[in-house]
Amino acid sequence: MINTGKLAGQTLFITGASRGIGKAIALKAAQDGANIVIAAKTVTPHPKLPGTIYTAAEEVEKAGGKSLACVVDIRNESQVRQAVEDAVKKFGGIDILVNNASAISLTGTPETDMKKYDLMQNINARGTFLVSKECLPYLKKSKNAHILNLSPPLNMKPHWFSNHVAYTTAKYGMSMCVLGMHEEFKPLGIAVNALWPRTAIATAAMEMLGGSDAAKQCRKPEICADAAYAILTKDSKSVTGNFFMDDEVLHAEGITDLVQYAVDPSNANNLLLDAFVDPQSPSDTNIIFSKTLKPSAEKATQSSFEATGEVGKLFKAIEGTLSPEVVSKTQAVFAFVVTGDEPGKWYIDLKSGAGAVGQGEPPLTPDATLTMDAKNFFSLFSGKMKPATAYMMGKLKVKGNLQQAMKLEKLMSSLKSKL
Repeated sequence: MINTGKLAGQTLFITGASRGIGKAIALKAAQDGANIVIAAKTVTPHPKLPGTIYTAAEEVEKAGGKSLACVVDIRNESQVRQAVEDAVKKFGGIDILVNNASAISLTGTPETDMKKYDLMQNINARGTFLVSKECLPYLKKSKNAHILNLSPPLNMKPHWFSNHVAYTTAKYGMSMCVLGMHEEFKPLGIAVNALWPRTAIATAAMEMLGGSDAAKQCRKPEICADAAYAILTKDSKSVTGNFFMDDEVLHAEGITDLVQYAVDPSNANNLLLDAFVDPQSPSDTNIIFSKTLKPSAEKATQSSFEATGEVGKLFKAIEGTLSPEVVSKTQAVFAFVVTGDEPGKWYIDLKSGAGAVGQGEPPLTPDATLTMDAKNFFSLFSGKMKPATAYMMGKLKVKGNLQQAMKLEKLMSSLKSKL
């Protein structure tokens, strides 16, 4: 998206701007000659996550903006207040607040310790509220004030809560701030909106959790930066109270070629949906996980194994869903290494005939080998745990073609009513 210069001289206060989406938004605004306050706590380099507030500030200056690096833990009220005061002292005010800082732990209730729970609540929900509160007196004085939260639409489908209720409630706390503050600040002429990516975004944290292969199924942070720029350059009195999706914002701006944002352009049609995003329609082929396969009347051949144990029964159920239609749309062979209480090797052949399920080594070289503990296996295939989430949490290990492995989501969709 081409810069218009509309943010020249504007002051943006961005939390968590030392890397990732926050930094991408900072650099986009800096190209207009904006003033950027980088409010984050990364002072020294992380061993696995590159970037500090100082390196980000240098990049902002090189991009054409002015910068102020502030050491801020947004859980700390005095640090937030001091950063806001320093920003006003240096730049004369604050025009735009971007609440980007966030903490994530995709863990179920038993696996979420209270320290992690408190961290997510204090950074995501409380931190967003606190920074918005402290910036408000100065936003009131701006001629075109915006608050933009990097938070999802309020999707109340139970499955977005069941797998990681602690993270969901904390993240939705940011979205609820949009819902309430939009109405509260509307008479003041302050726009309050949310922005969320439709697909997973390739940040340093994403690569650390999922590896470089997972990043290839993501878009670049620049798609969020361009969408944020489009929102923040609009009249604050006319654009408020929205839960924007990045691709929809860009489509409205006339940008329809999104391949440019893919980390791997050759993989632009096989991207991971982000959390809290449901498939747009059954015909959507731009994002994987978006189609549900319906088995036809023609089933797989007679079973070659006896269903013993919970894992065996699971594979027996999988066998009953196979069909030439499933095979033609998948074209992959999967090997499974099950550990824990019911160890063993299994395979699903979705490359030939009407498909086949068996115990032991697959008859063809597997496209992907998946290793998982038996206690998590049933959750994966019954839809209680998504493969991308399991992979990023380290509960699912994948060797081989990651893209093919993620196609299992389609098979899982057809199994939910049978398990």
